[in-house]
Amino acid sequence: MARYRYSCPLRWSDMDAYGHVNNAVFLRYLEEARIDFIHAVKQGATQGNFADGSVVARHEIDYLRPLVHRPEPVTVELWVAKIGAASMTVSYEIKDAEHTFVRASTVVVPFDLAAGRPRRVTPEERELLLAYADDAAEEAVAA
Repeated sequence: MARYRYSCPLRWSDMDAYGHVNNAVFLRYLEEARIDFIHAVKQGATQGNFADGSVVARHEIDYLRPLVHRPEPVTVELWVAKIGAASMTVSYEIKDAEHTFVRASTVVVPFDLAAGRPRRVTPEERELLLAYADDAAEEAVAA
């Protein structure tokens, strides 16, 4: 399984009154990494891809340790945990060389902007996402 890596800078405005990254800011870090990932995957697509329209259906976050401001960015590693008929689940770890600060997942649904409704995952999208799928996602697709 390949993991996609995004280098995420910390901003002074990300800090809360206690001097660490505010819990809500982690959603922005996940979003930045996910958008970067989707646009990277999009480069291999000729039609129908998540970058043409998608919505978040669910977030789940486990905060493992506080992250304090520092000049070095953190790494957001992400991979595809599940590919369904009309969604994908992206899993993440936000970390540095020594610690993992957050583990999270997001369910993303492809969305037809013109029709104003969700749509199915295309075979081409499925194939592109498999490059970043963990073993469980690959087995689910094969079944």
